[in-house]
Amino acid sequence: MSKKNKFATLCLVLLCTMASSGIHAQIAGKDVRFKKYHLWDEFYTEGATVGDVNKDGKPDIIAGARWFEAPDWKAHDIWKHKKFDYTKGYADSFLNYAMDVNLDGWVDLISFDFPGKEVYWFENPAGADVLWKRNLIDSIASNESPMLVDIDSDGRKDLVFGNEKLGQMAWFSAVVKNKKVTWKRTPISEPNAKGVGMFAHGLGWGDINGDGLNDVMIRGGWWEAPKDIHSSPWKFHEADLGESCAQMITFDYDSDGDADVLASSAHAYGVWWYEQVFDKDKNSSFITHTIDSTFSESHSIVLDDINKDGLPDFVTGKRFFSHQGRGPGGLEPAVLYWFELLKDGRQKPVWIKHLIDDTSGVGIQFVVEDMNKDGLSDLVIANKNGVFYFEQQTGKAAAPVH
Repeated sequence: MSKKNKFATLCLVLLCTMASSGIHAQIAGKDVRFKKYHLWDEFYTEGATVGDVNKDGKPDIIAGARWFEAPDWKAHDIWKHKKFDYTKGYADSFLNYAMDVNLDGWVDLISFDFPGKEVYWFENPAGADVLWKRNLIDSIASNESPMLVDIDSDGRKDLVFGNEKLGQMAWFSAVVKNKKVTWKRTPISEPNAKGVGMFAHGLGWGDINGDGLNDVMIRGGWWEAPKDIHSSPWKFHEADLGESCAQMITFDYDSDGDADVLASSAHAYGVWWYEQVFDKDKNSSFITHTIDSTFSESHSIVLDDINKDGLPDFVTGKRFFSHQGRGPGGLEPAVLYWFELLKDGRQKPVWIKHLIDDTSGVGIQFVVEDMNKDGLSDLVIANKNGVFYFEQQTGKAAAPVH
């Protein structure tokens, strides 16, 4: 099977998965509405995740130092939190991921501190109403969009981030032996690599070259995943993937059989897709296409089929007070949008922007997930405005709940 055919097959599988994931038929973009729940109004984290913390069968919301118990969203402390002043500085929790790290059957929390500082995992106390035990994963976690993805395809997700001191990108797998957890570090790059600085922007994971293996990308290029995923370093391919951005998401957006890249501006204006093209010698490069440039500081982005039409839409918005309001458009409304992908026989993709809210925005990382098992995609967000849950409604608007 050719590389293009392999990639087309992977995209078809993704589309089929999206199409079959909900019980609802396609929803017209104009009919998609969200009910807003403002769970907490203090700034203490810029990332949120979802997991069944108390094993009652309902997804809970985890946002840094707190988790919110479904369905009434009662707050519980994970560690002793403190309120931060967003006009003066930053929190000690930037990104948060849910994972059963120690394989005891309880969802734990992986939390990244300020860029370039520590990353920890917090052990779920198995239902006890106590603070969670903090465990160090690594003392330096660089790049502002660290990832939790299954690098080695073993069914357990791994971490990917840089180390400014070593000048190296690496992936980390949790190894459990005799109920003890250690983290195995495997370099991806050579030392002195691009994209590994404390405040480096842009990191993604996907099959760029269509060989069936997911590669790791930064703005300056991509590391080709080897057949032996545990070998290092990975081969680096130079590429121009645009300006400073947040998460980088691969998909065949123009349906031509190869991977393209979606990204959003972390600290300026712009949301883009990068079209992969090939010359006569089959060398690839990327053409930049602007999707939107009307709002700034879209410091996180998630791909999801919001209206259940089988096409991958995306959600992004403004990171409220990203740099204390000093950045481009820093004092503009904290908007939140979903972008509806249209094909209708077109080869080049077209996106329609739909406003969800204008007083929340995004943080560094958020999740899109069906929280109430109704077949619709909901949003869970944490940022300087607090913690939010947006429950998708079907064809009806709902007033905000404060």
